[in-house]
Parts: sequence; C-alpha cells; structure tokens
Amino acid sequence: MIKRTTTYIVYLVTAFAVTLCFSCKGKGEEIRKMRIKSDAAIAEGTGINLKYTDSGKVTAHLKTPLLKDFSNASFPYEEFPEGVEVTFIDDDGKENIITSKYAIRYKNTNLIDLQQDVTLFTSDSVTLNAQQLYWDQSSNWIFTDQPYTLITADGSRNDGDLFDSNKDFTNFVSLNNVSKQYVKETTEDQ
Repeated sequence: MIKRTTTYIVYLVTAFAVTLCFSCKGKGEEIRKMRIKSDAAIAEGTGINLKYTDSGKVTAHLKTPLLKDFSNASFPYEEFPEGVEVTFIDDDGKENIITSKYAIRYKNTNLIDLQQDVTLFTSDSVTLNAQQLYWDQSSNWIFTDQPYTLITADGSRNDGDLFDSNKDFTNFVSLNNVSKQYVKETTEDQ
C-alpha cells in the first residue's frame, strides 16, 4: 500500500512538472514584456566615461553620471538626466567643451537637445551660454530659439533671442541682438 501511494505521488509530481514545462513553452517573450514597462529604460549606466574614435583618433569624450537608454520607445532616445560633459577634439587636437545639466539624444535624427545651464567653450575662447541648445550631429549645426549670450576672447559680447550657426561660428545668424564689441584703434601712421 505504501509502495502504491509513493508511486502515485511520483506520477502526480511528474505530471505536474511536465504540465508546467509545456505550459510555459513560448511564454518567455510575454513574461519579459510584463517585466519591462513600455515607458521604462531598457538599460541604465552610471559613471559613464565614453571615448568616440574615428580611424583610431579620439574625436569626442563624453562623461555623465547617469545614462538611460530608451531604445525600446517608438522614437528611440538616450537621456542624460543628471547632466553631460562632452569634449570634441578636431584633427588639429583643439578641444571644444559643452556642458549641460540635462540632455537627450534622439537616435533616429542624430539631434541632441541640451537643457539647463548649457555652456559651450571653444578652443579659441568663445563662450556660448543658453538655457537650451540643439546640436544636429549630421550637419554639425548648433541652434536655439531661446535667449543666449556669446562672449569672445577679447570680451566682446552678443546677447540675442535666437542663435543658428555652423560648429565653427563662421556662418552665424542671430535675432534681436544687443552687442558690445571691442575694436582695436589704429593710427594713420600704421
């Protein structure tokens, strides 16, 4: 009688285990979807220190305390909720540095939206301050529709309500400017 009861228990446990295995088959994807909220980041990184290279040369250096990757969103993006510092290095080794307290990089458009105390400091000592600044990585174009301040190495200053320029500031458009320019005085003998 004991042997028969033990046999029934073994059959019952085996049947239960087999049923569990077959009922879960193919459900892995559904289970993963339930665990990840559609609006949650699929990856997070802390203490990020990335170097971008092109043909073996470092072209950019990105530092951020926190990176959230939303590649699962219908319009994929990366969020830098605690700020970002990026150093761009040109072919001559000159560095341009940009910082902000918050940033988003949209993967499909290569557009970066920098917000809150944005500062761009160029290798030739030009400083651009704004509350929001966009950078189009595809065309190397910088623009904002917010007030900004541009200060050159000699202290000349330009305040405006709109800024649109290539990365070298050689093609520059601004709206509602108030400027203070320093001009070197020369004598007729020179």
